[in-house]
Amino acid sequence: MSTLTTEGGPATPGRPSALSSRSPRYGEKAVYAVLRSASLLTILITAGILVALAIPSIEFFQHVPVTDFLFGDRWAPRFADASFGVLPLVTATAWTTVIALSVAVPFGLGAAIFLSEYAHPKLRAVLKPILEILAGIPTVVYGYFALTFVQTTLFREWLQLDTDAFSVLAAGLVMGVMIIPTIASISEDAMSAVPQAMRQGSAALGANRMQTTVRVVFPAALSGIIAAVVLGISRAVGETMIVAIAAGQQARIVEGALEQGQTMTGFIANAALGDSRVGSLEYDTLFAVGLLLFLLTLLINWISIAVVRRFREAY
Repeated sequence: MSTLTTEGGPATPGRPSALSSRSPRYGEKAVYAVLRSASLLTILITAGILVALAIPSIEFFQHVPVTDFLFGDRWAPRFADASFGVLPLVTATAWTTVIALSVAVPFGLGAAIFLSEYAHPKLRAVLKPILEILAGIPTVVYGYFALTFVQTTLFREWLQLDTDAFSVLAAGLVMGVMIIPTIASISEDAMSAVPQAMRQGSAALGANRMQTTVRVVFPAALSGIIAAVVLGISRAVGETMIVAIAAGQQARIVEGALEQGQTMTGFIANAALGDSRVGSLEYDTLFAVGLLLFLLTLLINWISIAVVRRFREAY
């Protein structure tokens, strides 16, 4: 049996090796300090956002009961007979989010499966950057595309649908196209991280490529796929320009996909450009809606963390 030796002779329990006696690497300490500062900075920024939203929201809820805000079905903060029920904004947000996910999830996962399991490496090297270009297009461009082509040309002229000038369907469909690269890219990375030995073992047992993908690779990458879908949900809930342009500006309970409605982010974008006096109740509605949106996004992230930890597999 060979004995581990150092530059000064055999290593003994009472004698430190050259590796352990080496002077500390100051470059590593500096990098560690920078990374730790960056992580603490993100926490401080999140706390600052929460405080900035909470202080005006507290003033708002001193005049408007929380129950009236959360469960009221009429949103008219600037009318003479003002009403502050946020349900119309929530329903429009829910409609656009569900429609966007119905487009982004199947197409995004389909693209991820193809790129990970079927595409040749050279083809994947070309297709994946092209797919990710969709994520770099400004959302205002998506918004005008949803309004001018999807809503006006496709729905009203070609399909002759009985719809208004705006609709949550047009906004949701285009928003789903925008989210496809996010879900596809993260899901493809998760599936590519599955060890090749698992695929080979499945093939050795007689499974074809589709069976291996569905029964082996997909379950093994499920935690990453769930994280990708939840990230898509968070982006759909927080999207602003597409819904502000194409979904409409009438705050009402949305009962159908062809109706127009104002989302929470759409209201914030439109009201922030208004003439509400700083410190007034109308002005504080911006922060109340923003706080609700922040809490909803935080809840989605907490759920995603719990689900990812539940299904995470280590290889």
